[in-house]
Amino acid sequence: MIPADLAKAQAEGRARQVRSFVLRGGRLTEGQQRAMEELLPRYTTGSGKGCLSFAELFGNARAVVLEIGFGNGDATWQMARQSPRENFIGVEVHKPGVGHLLLNLQEQAIENVRIACEDGVVFLRERIAASSLEGVRLFFPDPWPKKRHHKRRIVQTEFVTLLAERVVAGGIVHFATDWQNYAEHMLEVLQQNPAFENLSDTGDYCSRPTWRPMTKYEKRGKRLGHEVYDLLFLRRS
Repeated sequence: MIPADLAKAQAEGRARQVRSFVLRGGRLTEGQQRAMEELLPRYTTGSGKGCLSFAELFGNARAVVLEIGFGNGDATWQMARQSPRENFIGVEVHKPGVGHLLLNLQEQAIENVRIACEDGVVFLRERIAASSLEGVRLFFPDPWPKKRHHKRRIVQTEFVTLLAERVVAGGIVHFATDWQNYAEHMLEVLQQNPAFENLSDTGDYCSRPTWRPMTKYEKRGKRLGHEVYDLLFLRRS
């Protein structure tokens, strides 16, 4: 049982946490609503407390990759389909995006994906055991471009420290963004953590891996003339 003073401190800490996302509106289509009602119970990680047992969640002992903020999930199901020997957990708070992914999982008969409709940072901290993830992927998070909003960016020193605790030695952390300023910030924060080694031959960014599907936000950024930056870092042993 958690002492009352510790429980209070934890609750206050969560209350003070600056969220990196805004709960957007958007109506669920009829199909998405059906998916949320009928399919989510099959694919959900559940709403319990404590660290997940991946073996129980997936029914096997395969490596698990976590994707935070999967948007409409198109990249998620494509990565899962092309890597059937890996398991994937996708985290997203936007319900239409979750419904969209669920429909694709059903259509493509994909079984190696589970979904958490939660704050990605809280989920990573409270539901994922230490040294249990083969990788973490964060593709095109909200860049919060205004300087006064930079504190809301998900990639901060504390977040990368948490990643270092949750990713197994030899695992890969993969970020992507089409905002140069955010890419520079991501690079600086990752390089400051001695647990990670940059896989770029030039010491900064990598080319987009062929297995990473192009996301909706990436396509929009390219239409606006933005350059895309991929950062891949190895968790040192």
